[in-house]
Amino acid sequence: MKFVQQVKTQLNMWAILSFIFILIILLPNILIAIHFFEEPNENWFHIKEYLLLDIFYNTSILLVFTGITTIIIGTSLAWIITVYKFPLRNFFRWGLILPLAIPPFIGAYTYQGMVNYTGFIQTTLRNTFDIQANQKYLSMMSMEGTIFIFTMFLFPYVFVITKSFIENQSSSIIENARLLGANSFETFVRVVLPISKTAIVGSATIVMLEVINDYGVVKYYGIQTFITSIFQTWFAMGDKESAFKLAGTLMVVVIFILMIERVIRGRKQFSYSTTKIRPIQPKQLRGVKAWIAFSYCFTIFSLAFLIPFVQLFYWMLMTYERIWTTEFYTLVKNSFFAASVASIIVVIVGLIIANYSRINRGVLPKLFSRVTVLGYSVPGAVIAIGVITIFLIIDRNLGDLYKLLNVDTTFVLRTSIVMLISAYVIRFLAVGYNSIEAGFEKVGTTFTEASRTLGLSTFRTFLRVDIPMVKGAIIGGFILVFVDILKELPLTMLLQPFNFQTLATRAFRYANDEMISEAASASLLIIIISGICIFIFHKVLDWGEHN
Repeated sequence: MKFVQQVKTQLNMWAILSFIFILIILLPNILIAIHFFEEPNENWFHIKEYLLLDIFYNTSILLVFTGITTIIIGTSLAWIITVYKFPLRNFFRWGLILPLAIPPFIGAYTYQGMVNYTGFIQTTLRNTFDIQANQKYLSMMSMEGTIFIFTMFLFPYVFVITKSFIENQSSSIIENARLLGANSFETFVRVVLPISKTAIVGSATIVMLEVINDYGVVKYYGIQTFITSIFQTWFAMGDKESAFKLAGTLMVVVIFILMIERVIRGRKQFSYSTTKIRPIQPKQLRGVKAWIAFSYCFTIFSLAFLIPFVQLFYWMLMTYERIWTTEFYTLVKNSFFAASVASIIVVIVGLIIANYSRINRGVLPKLFSRVTVLGYSVPGAVIAIGVITIFLIIDRNLGDLYKLLNVDTTFVLRTSIVMLISAYVIRFLAVGYNSIEAGFEKVGTTFTEASRTLGLSTFRTFLRVDIPMVKGAIIGGFILVFVDILKELPLTMLLQPFNFQTLATRAFRYANDEMISEAASASLLIIIISGICIFIFHKVLDWGEHN
């Protein structure tokens, strides 16, 4: 009886910790929901009558067309890389993931800098070929240019997830289709696409959530969306109530997207009746077909990574002497500090919730698991509004304590790094949690139960048995969160303390002030660090699959 009581006590500890973290995740959304139904003011009536329809239209166009283009490019590349062998295939397997290292807003100002009147393309046309280009056709600052930027730098989400799914399919599926007379295109369209629907729709949803969350691209290109409207309402107009209503409206759009995803994915599941699954063996392409496959992959890789990287490197060489100062190294330190601390917290919280959900069965653990991924579905600007409100309330209630400690201001937490890191944890907990949960699912509960049977407590089992077994998943989760935070813009711009800037915010400010060359150093450093992290993550993933 004593042993049973001890186990219940320890499980209650995991439940209490998990519940606290879940409540913290939900609190910003609860506050936004409460404020959304408050009495509207005159500004909101003006926004609703004259602006809301255009905001919704622009956001919808970006979501639909970016979703379609990323699906086309991502799934076609996943199919080619998985099923065929051609020159540099092994390089493209991870090289086509590298565009994720470039934040879309950096890609946006880089391409605009290349195609504008003084950029490389028009300068070459004028000086070399004596051609005066029509500015109408070369400007990136349009809806079409915005869709192109989002497509180039977000398609790897579809590519990675779909490629992983196809690689895990049995080669017999493709072989049977070929025996029935289907060519490669028919096999792809009639067999592979239907069974990959879940992976494709899920990855496209991630892309659309990234588009909704973006502030840098749409602000720089002058496209009015929900995020830019929230920023303008909050900062330019100083209207918190209308910002809450815009945030609440955006949450309705997000919920609608998630519901559509569930409907499209449906309940169909594909499984095997045997455990003897032969992985797909890539077919060697030769001659023209091999070079067509190579050219397609190289073109996308060049547009999405190589060309922007080379242009940024050139701009960096032009400006590094006046940019690389003590202040620049402070930016690097700030970025690493915020990303590292938040990533560590995310991993710890993710481990606690994932472990509780794994060792317990029932409605509550499943609910905790579902709520954990909510933060990533919520745009950064929406989370920022909720977090600011929470910390203003906390500061207001701690006013007497601040006076007792002889603190001059009542905005202690509101102006601290604590608020920014808290928002990072809420926003990116899902990224770390999903990686850790996948690791736990792979190892199961057999070793945990054996350890408990041998007398180790739940906590000691967690430290000595569970964590070592999911070490790869923990490292992978940390890397993914670190990269996302390093590139994060809306949250950081809204919540950064005074005199605290990161590489991302400085790069955006330079670009927004038309100092594009000066933005290159910070941008290039973000890309290099993110690229190294992606490469390490790819190796960790490969190591995990073979162990």
